[in-house]
Amino acid sequence: RASSRPRARPAAPRASAGDASPRVDYFATDKRPVILFDGVCNLCNGGVNFALDMDPPGKLRFAALQSTAGRALLRRAGRDPDDMSSIVLVEEHAAYVKSDAVLRIATYFSANPLFPFAGTLGPVVPGFIRDAFYDAIADNRYELLGMKDECRLGDDRFDDRFVQ
Repeated sequence: RASSRPRARPAAPRASAGDASPRVDYFATDKRPVILFDGVCNLCNGGVNFALDMDPPGKLRFAALQSTAGRALLRRAGRDPDDMSSIVLVEEHAAYVKSDAVLRIATYFSANPLFPFAGTLGPVVPGFIRDAFYDAIADNRYELLGMKDECRLGDDRFDDRFVQ
């Protein structure tokens, strides 16, 4: 029987053997999870703005998938550093993708008590159904709301929230 809980993948602390980039531990001094998002996607940037509004205490950090930090955190999460197909939530010891990431992120939102509740109950819907819905939106995100010419790497108002 398939579990309906969000599927976490253990984070791989080491980069691959073929990776010559410097290794940075993005959790050495800051344990807050990092949301990896498509920095040129208008829908994704809207999601980041929404997350910033729903997380006033700043429990979450952000990095564009296209950034150096984003690519390193993708590797740490056991994903291809060129894979821009999904939102990824990287916690210190686990990583979540697609609908599992969205539900896990919702549990961090404190501005509205319905979001943590929905994030906790959302896994009742089987993952393959949630991910089919997620994929339908993700695969058409540029057609839905377009894309930017430049990648969003940060925001002066939230410097401590964006990982470079």
